[in-house]
Amino acid sequence: MDTKAGGNVPLQNRVMPDGRIVVDPARGCFTGNRGILTFDDAGRLGARRWSHHAWIICALEHPRGRYHGPQPQNAWTPLFFLDEAVALAAGHRPCGYCRRDAFDAFRRASGIDRAPQIDRALHRARVRRDRTQITHVAQASTLPDGAFIRHEGAPWIVQGGFIRRFTPGGYRDRATRPRGEVTVLTPAPTVAALAGGYVPALDPSLSAP
Repeated sequence: MDTKAGGNVPLQNRVMPDGRIVVDPARGCFTGNRGILTFDDAGRLGARRWSHHAWIICALEHPRGRYHGPQPQNAWTPLFFLDEAVALAAGHRPCGYCRRDAFDAFRRASGIDRAPQIDRALHRARVRRDRTQITHVAQASTLPDGAFIRHEGAPWIVQGGFIRRFTPGGYRDRATRPRGEVTVLTPAPTVAALAGGYVPALDPSLSAP
C-alpha cells in the first residue's frame, strides 16, 4: 500500500472509472498526474482534484528506471489506476514523456494533433466544475473495446460481445453486452480515440474466464 512519505498512513490516491478517488491497497498498472494535490494527516485528499488540465497516464517507473513512488520529490502527486482503460475513463491521456509511443498513438487515433488541444477537449468532456464526472449516452453496439459503461450501478468495461465488471483489484463478472442506450463513463473524445484504433494496456484479469 502506498503511504505518506515517512509514515504508514494509506493515501487516497486510487482512481476509479467513474472518477472517484478512493483509498485502496491495490496499486495497479499505471500512475498518473494532475499536478500538485494535498493530503491531510489522515491521508485524505483536500478539495482540489487537479491543478492543471493535463491529466496524464504515466508508467510506474521513470524512464531512467526509478519507481515514481507515492510522493516523489519533483512536486507532483501520483494517482494510481488498475490499468490504462480505467485511467482513460477517468479522463486521463498517455504521457508524452514517459509513454511517448502511447501518446503518439493516442494523438493519431483521436484526430487531435497537439497535447494542449487534447487536454482542452478532454477537460470539457470529463468533469464539471463541482468535480462530478460528465457522462454521455450511446448505443451499446457502437462502443469500442476498452470503453466503460455504467451497468447495474457499477462500472463495466466493454470487451467484444461482453462486458466485465470492474473492481479495484481486477475485472470480475462477465455479462453479455447490453442492447440499446447505455451511460458511458469514458469521455466522448476518448471513445473516439478508441474507435479510431487506440489500444489501451489492460489488466491481465480481463483475459480470465
